[in-house]
Amino acid sequence: EPITAEDVKFSYRILTTEGHPFYRNYYADVDKVTIENSHRIRFDFAQTNNRELPLIIGQMPVLPEHFWQDREFESSGLTIPVGSGPYRIASFDAGRSITYQRVDDYWAKDLGVRKGRFNFDTISYEYYNDDTVALEAFKAGNFDFRQETSAKNWATAYTGRQFESGDIEKEAIEHHRPTGMQGFIFNTRKPVFRDPLVREALAYGFDFQWANQNLFFGQYTRTSSYFENSDLASSGLPEGRELEILEAYRDQLSPDVFTEAYVPPDTGKGVSLRDNLRTALKLLTEAGYQIKNGKMVHQETGKPLAFEILLFQKSFERVVLPFKQNLGKLGIDVSVRLVDSNQYVQRVRSFDFDMITQVLPQSDSPGNEQRDYWHSSNADVPGSRNFMGVSDPVIDELVNMVIQAPDREELVRRVHALDRVLLNGHYVIPHWHLRKDRVAYWNHLKRPANTPKNGIDLNNWWSER
Repeated sequence: EPITAEDVKFSYRILTTEGHPFYRNYYADVDKVTIENSHRIRFDFAQTNNRELPLIIGQMPVLPEHFWQDREFESSGLTIPVGSGPYRIASFDAGRSITYQRVDDYWAKDLGVRKGRFNFDTISYEYYNDDTVALEAFKAGNFDFRQETSAKNWATAYTGRQFESGDIEKEAIEHHRPTGMQGFIFNTRKPVFRDPLVREALAYGFDFQWANQNLFFGQYTRTSSYFENSDLASSGLPEGRELEILEAYRDQLSPDVFTEAYVPPDTGKGVSLRDNLRTALKLLTEAGYQIKNGKMVHQETGKPLAFEILLFQKSFERVVLPFKQNLGKLGIDVSVRLVDSNQYVQRVRSFDFDMITQVLPQSDSPGNEQRDYWHSSNADVPGSRNFMGVSDPVIDELVNMVIQAPDREELVRRVHALDRVLLNGHYVIPHWHLRKDRVAYWNHLKRPANTPKNGIDLNNWWSER
């Protein structure tokens, strides 16, 4: 059926009332929606300084109202939905595979922004529970394209006849997109992590330099910003307009925001793990802890400093276990729990964890989505991306300032200020990032000579079989 303004209004309503909490935040500044005719709809905004909002509304996925009239939107099921994109779902085997079929009469195929894209008649995704099995299946030709996330695999496993003959191409393709923040995420809702001094101290137990050399073959760079690999990342000490923004909150911020450039603790350059653990012990003492009978306990309550790291990727144990061992030298009891992906998702959505490893992605143009990450209004909303439970009036105001930035230059300065305050809140222990996409593919697949700024985009590739 044709898409109408009624479908657009329905989509806005259903996404903000029954959809993921993200949409409620994303479209929070929409005040009124009015249908003017079957092909024209008007959105009135609550304020005029949210310049990103018209673009965000334009990106809203449009859902067919007639399809959902007799179905429950909130229930997850296996009924194939109706869409309006270049592909439709042709078949699937739940938990094993899904195949998309190109739509021959796709309405936008002749638009300039679609020329040269969506070149495959069918695209199939195969799911594997074991990554080693998946890699061997790729080498055997069971599927055509693989993006590698393991540094160890990339360094050691992409060998053999197929690679020597050129049947399989292996490339590390440079990109220039923001890498965001990956790290150990503290759940500050838990009493053990409410004190920033404790969170800061625990960061000294993670030895990135050792991990990079011994586990990752030296492939990674340490992350030191929530907006890494972009001009939005803060650095050095605040100055100019950024300092002016922060000065308004000086009495509510740690002095470190103004006097110390944030650098995640690490070893090397004359600093040993022993030195870092000594610093951690000093911070924990300031936080009211002491070592008693070999255990780190709080001086007043007598409670031991203990927490659990929740994982769903077994491969990540090799990163977590050395971290656990290092903290054990301070008498800190760290347990590691490995659960299946379904249980992990449910526990993360309900904030039922002490610490997790998580990626917090960012774009070149941060805006309304920042509410979902850091705003206090989402600290206790199940399913929000405020995993850490950030609830800080200064951060709330900085988020609003980012959303209301009048131009690019001011946006950059406001994001710098937000980044700096978040870093000094010690909500995460930063991990690492890679400025390349590691991909391998059978040589019948071809790609454009010029790589987009954001890296590989399979929608631009084609096959010459």
